[in-house]
Amino acid sequence: MQSSDRQAEAPGRGPRVLVVGGGIAGLGAAQRLCCHPAFPHLRVLEATARAGGRIRSERSFGGVVEVGAHWIHGPSQGNPVFQLAAKYGLLGEKALSEENQLIETGGHVGLPSVSYASSGGSVSPELVAEMARLFYSLIDQTREFLHAAETPAPSVGEYLKKEIRQHMAGWTEEEETKRLKLAILNNLFNVECCVSGTHSMDLVALAPFGEYTVLPGLDCTFPGGYQGLTDRIMASLPKDVMVFNKPVKTIHWDGCFEEASAPGETFPVLVECEDGGCFPAHHVVVTVPLGFLKERLDTFFEPPLPTEKAEAIRKIGFGTNNKIFLEFEEPFWQPDCQHIQVVWRDTSPLEDAAPKLQDAWFKKLVGFWVLPSFGASQVLCGFIAGLESEFMETLSDEDVLLSLTQLQVLFAGEATHRTFYSTTHGALLSGWREADRLIALWDSQAQRPEPGSELGSAPPVPGSRGGWPHPFL
Repeated sequence: MQSSDRQAEAPGRGPRVLVVGGGIAGLGAAQRLCCHPAFPHLRVLEATARAGGRIRSERSFGGVVEVGAHWIHGPSQGNPVFQLAAKYGLLGEKALSEENQLIETGGHVGLPSVSYASSGGSVSPELVAEMARLFYSLIDQTREFLHAAETPAPSVGEYLKKEIRQHMAGWTEEEETKRLKLAILNNLFNVECCVSGTHSMDLVALAPFGEYTVLPGLDCTFPGGYQGLTDRIMASLPKDVMVFNKPVKTIHWDGCFEEASAPGETFPVLVECEDGGCFPAHHVVVTVPLGFLKERLDTFFEPPLPTEKAEAIRKIGFGTNNKIFLEFEEPFWQPDCQHIQVVWRDTSPLEDAAPKLQDAWFKKLVGFWVLPSFGASQVLCGFIAGLESEFMETLSDEDVLLSLTQLQVLFAGEATHRTFYSTTHGALLSGWREADRLIALWDSQAQRPEPGSELGSAPPVPGSRGGWPHPFL
């Protein structure tokens, strides 16, 4: 934002610039301006005690956990985040390899390592792959309407459902398999909601959906934490640029403001902070979150923004994404497992009637990604989006844990046993393990019979101990 009055820019001294917000957008603007000799007077006003915004890495479970941003999407030479991360030495050898940079994902999430139905049984990888091919081929089609004179449906969701109904007409399997196919597709819809940051793909307009540009490269993470990037950017700034704990109250613009320390000089912008402090400037770069702008639009700018700007802020939509971290004493997944898909049976993207949030919020959970092993801790990271995600925020950690462990998400079967996979005794032990979890959940005082007690005493079997999950929200 700037005033049309450029006479206030004090020739030879350079303009004063304020950046409101210390997330990666604000830090990026500050770093670039600081590198230019025309902008020696720069301040970044950050409302909190830390920089980075929604890039936030924490030391938990004995390792690094990404509370905010998780991946570099499209880590290749056209991605400035990848370029900076590579410059600062923050990535691993695989992410930096030319092979990884050339992989074309189409912007689609890769196939899961394993898929479980909510009843506990595994889902055929071939069936999951078949439905993923169908779904992502349809997603690719939705990007073809960018410059079309008209679209076959108003939203991405409506288009996808219309096409799926047509494909269903050619399905020849038994009804149970057809229902399972729809449940898998429902999971993929939910994944796309996480990717697009929306409650429903019905809320995403079809015509402009193709504007998003997919970069090549297989998504990668920061071994030492994403926050290492923002820390390095901040470290490159002059030490007096960042001003923390300075929430802004009002941005006064298109005015003529004076400062006692600069007699005779006027400034078109005055940024007023919640603590009463004021910062005059020639230009202000506003990088606060969209939700904050929506909430404070009527009071944050004085005079009010032009109608077209204000309307743009009001009309732009956004959704809520959340993560759920579950810690296990021992993993039930195989060592090479990276992604566990959860398919909720009897769900379908074609059903419009939504159950009550308190009864079914957890069914929006798309699955879990396996985090790098942190010594004794084994951690899964689950993703959930939309109104269900917002409802989850109203629950206590205990309620979330209860929902995720007491209901259908209990995995048993030989494939879930760490040391006896592919055996019948591994399958039996895994069933006992999950039964014991339910017993412990519902009756912590119960005296659990030892496995095999009805056959006589049996010694404990190595590897049969199940891990107990603890959420970290």
